[in-house]
Amino acid sequence: MAKGTVLVVDLDGTLLRSDMLHESFWSAFARDWMTPFGAIKALGAGKAALKSYLAAKSDIDFATLPYDAEVVQRVKDWRAAGGKTALVTATHQSLADGVGAELGLFDDVIGTQAETNLKGAAKADRLVSLYGEGGFIYMGDHAADVAIWKHAAKAITVNASGATRAAVRCSGEIEHLDTLKPSLRPYMKAIRPHQWLKNILVFLPILAAHQVTFGSFFTSLLAFISFSLIASSVYVTNDLLDLAGDRAHPRKCKRPFAAGTIPIRFGGTMAGGLLAAGCLTAALLGWQFFLVMIGYYVLTTAYSLYLKRRLLVDIIALACLYTVRILAGAAASGLHLTVWLLAFSVFFFLSLAAVKRQAELVDGIKAGKAKAHGRGYEAGDLMMVAMMSISAGYTSVLVMALYLNSPAVTQLYKSPSVLWGICIVMIYWLSRMAMMTHRGRMHDDPVVFAAKDKVSLSCFALIFCIALIGKFF
Repeated sequence: MAKGTVLVVDLDGTLLRSDMLHESFWSAFARDWMTPFGAIKALGAGKAALKSYLAAKSDIDFATLPYDAEVVQRVKDWRAAGGKTALVTATHQSLADGVGAELGLFDDVIGTQAETNLKGAAKADRLVSLYGEGGFIYMGDHAADVAIWKHAAKAITVNASGATRAAVRCSGEIEHLDTLKPSLRPYMKAIRPHQWLKNILVFLPILAAHQVTFGSFFTSLLAFISFSLIASSVYVTNDLLDLAGDRAHPRKCKRPFAAGTIPIRFGGTMAGGLLAAGCLTAALLGWQFFLVMIGYYVLTTAYSLYLKRRLLVDIIALACLYTVRILAGAAASGLHLTVWLLAFSVFFFLSLAAVKRQAELVDGIKAGKAKAHGRGYEAGDLMMVAMMSISAGYTSVLVMALYLNSPAVTQLYKSPSVLWGICIVMIYWLSRMAMMTHRGRMHDDPVVFAAKDKVSLSCFALIFCIALIGKFF
């Protein structure tokens, strides 16, 4: 390549395994729930105005963005050989400057300003005016870059679609760079099917009432499917709203949107599609179940946008979200929930919610952080949160013990006294969960931890066996 040729690199989808327009939208939305309304108003003045609005409202951590390591290395190699580099992008200038300052690899950083959206033909004209016809190599990924490549000395596509590759025209060499392998695995990971385990709680009302029939089981199964679809929609939305927090976390940074293994522009479509499918399934089960699901979605959205950052409120909200699954099961099957089951559920899930926060604080302390990212807790709160977990858990066992002395148990079980063994097992399991969390061995979600933990699974099996013995022997 001729000496003096500039290596020009696009940002979205090329240098970055994400899109800064979407990054800035979700960052701004996480900070202010009114953002979508402001974005619509700004869009009325053009896309450049929208980008300016979102750039001003967002708070992007440029250090943790998912940069494409292979593209970054190309830029480093070019500079090491004495070449000049430029980051030229349709992203707003302020955000482009942030990326440029973070990487320190570019001689020029040029982004969208004022009323001109620097994309396609507009970007091509800018590059030709700066570096001359054929005076630059261009690395891009989008169909809009076809207008630029025809003026370049060399075209380099990065993870471009087949149609885009076929449309590339260049006076010099054309190189196709693939740094990502197409796979459905990240999409499955994003909807978190392992988290559907929590939704088994919708079966609890028919089990607790000893009303397991084909009809009640089928109804509960539909409720499980609806809850799983809507919950997955929530998980996707939450991941988009919490990109900065996930990227700062030692394990959550590997989530698909945080790591850039799924294009962030697909996130909204995924969340909307899952929500629509879940609501359609919910509608089949009647208006009561549908209203419960709407309530769940409203509460969990409020949690994602605001409640999770409020001290103690977040733990209570999490406990309620677990309990709503039981309410949904009752609404679907038409069964009445007893005060005993509701009281047990509230305290039991309050314990698990506190364990979740305790685990995050332990991880943060190990990483040397004084506060939990995006939460209302400080490192010094660890002991209090741990006490909440243990006390709420033991209270749930107390509720269970009181229930075992109620007349209803005598009617439902042949040997009620055997059921006291369940209380002993629960005390052991809750205490062990607290100990594992204290030692930093707890997963981000205690339910996921329990599903993979052999000791926990053994405890659940033992509880099931004790319940069977109490029922039939």
